[in-house]
Amino acid sequence: QVQLVESGGGLVQPGGSLRLSCAASGRMYRINAMGWYRQAPGKERELVADISRGGTTNYADSVKGRFTISRDNAKTTVYLQMNSLKAEDTAVYYCNSNITIMRGPTMDYWGKGTLVTVSS
Repeated sequence: QVQLVESGGGLVQPGGSLRLSCAASGRMYRINAMGWYRQAPGKERELVADISRGGTTNYADSVKGRFTISRDNAKTTVYLQMNSLKAEDTAVYYCNSNITIMRGPTMDYWGKGTLVTVSS
C-alpha cells in the first residue's frame, strides 16, 4: 500500500512564496517520475511540473521562471518551490507519483491535495 502525504499549502499574498512537499511511503520497489498538478475552481486539472528519476524537469508555461521542482536524494520526496505567486496560482495542488510496488504493478498514485490561496 502506497501513500502520498502533502504539506506546505496555505494562504499567501501576491508576490510571496510557498514550498510544497510530498513524501511517498509504503511497500515500494521503485519510485519513477513525480510531479505536481493543480485544479482551480471551474477548471480542469493541469500539470504544473514533473521530474524524472534522472532529474529531467518539465514545467507548464504559466509557471516557468517562478516555480522549481526537485527531489531528495532518496527520491521519495518531491518539492515544489513557488515564488512570485499570483492570484491565478490559487488552486488545489495534487502530488502525483509513478511507482512500482513490491511484487506488483507500476502505476500512478495521487495525494489528497493541498489548497494554495494567493490573495491580498
